Amino acid sequence: MDPASIIGIVVAFAIVFTTIILEGGHIGSIFLPAPLLLVFGGAICASMTGATMADTIGFGKNFIAALTAKKIDAGASVDTIVKLAERARKEGLLALEDAIKDVNDPFLKDGLQLAVDGTDPEELREILEGQIEAKKKRDKAAAKFFTDLGSYAPTIGIIGTTTGLIHALENLAQPEKLGHVIAAAFVATLWGLMSSNLMWLPIASRVKRVSELEVDQMNLSIEGIMAIQAGANPRLVAQKLKALLPNPAPAKAAA
Repeated sequence: MDPASIIGIVVAFAIVFTTIILEGGHIGSIFLPAPLLLVFGGAICASMTGATMADTIGFGKNFIAALTAKKIDAGASVDTIVKLAERARKEGLLALEDAIKDVNDPFLKDGLQLAVDGTDPEELREILEGQIEAKKKRDKAAAKFFTDLGSYAPTIGIIGTTTGLIHALENLAQPEKLGHVIAAAFVATLWGLMSSNLMWLPIASRVKRVSELEVDQMNLSIEGIMAIQAGANPRLVAQKLKALLPNPAPAKAAA
């Protein structure tokens, strides 16, 4: 798992809370049920209004997936593909039938199985590229939901502050309550800004970035599968795939 997002969110909120304490404030003063319910519940409902039910249902799953996304090791995939290319060149494409079972990447595994089953190369590429396009659309929808959350949260926080100030004006005859009421009113704006800029928008960026890395990995797999199906020399396969890596690293190749 790549912990960058979890570390970023936790440390960002910790800095805000530490700042409140250093300024003489009390952390408990910002954990008020009404502003939290309004900002988080309102933002989710507003985003739901502009999305589909499927997008909303997948919100929690996408949130967890963004935080716990696996670290992509493209170099290891190149090594795996080169080994398979070596075996296919020596023993034939059908010899990969058993080796495919040990492949951990579902996309690579399915593509290799299609190749072993004798799928036409052009049709195989179309199938795999179609899967990539479908993934891009899913990830784009997921990222949009988080971007919408980030857009709505600050405004909904302002709504909370406005309603709080209205309540404060109702208590002008009781000056001793005004300080507490006004402070509570601004808590909604605080959570709107914090949730937007420290969580929702960064998560949207995370979804996009992870999607880019996964799509790059899938494109690399396609090139590897096509090379294996064509019976290419494993050394040439390694060189071709290494050229596609963002940070090229030596790949194991057979002579």
